[in-house]
Amino acid sequence: MSDKKGLTVTKERIELQRPSLYKVLLHNDDYTSMEFVVSILENVFQKNTAEASKIMMNVHQEGVGIAGVFTLDICETKVAIVHNLAQQNEFPLRCSIEKV
Repeated sequence: MSDKKGLTVTKERIELQRPSLYKVLLHNDDYTSMEFVVSILENVFQKNTAEASKIMMNVHQEGVGIAGVFTLDICETKVAIVHNLAQQNEFPLRCSIEKV
């Protein structure tokens, strides 16, 4: 492609990469109620009641459950929200991030 002065303009091809994905994990403890975990899954992670109950049982039985898979910035925000809500409700619920 040439402009009016006879100079050649090249187009640089930019390859876009999808952002890395991460899992938000909820960890079991002996104090956080099952109802609170279900509530967190429904309200923070937008799970329906059946899905939230299934994940909660996995947390309870296996010690950890996957609340969702997101980009890192969304994971960090959701973990902060969970920790804040847990603290407000005096539960020690732990939440962590793991790369997919």
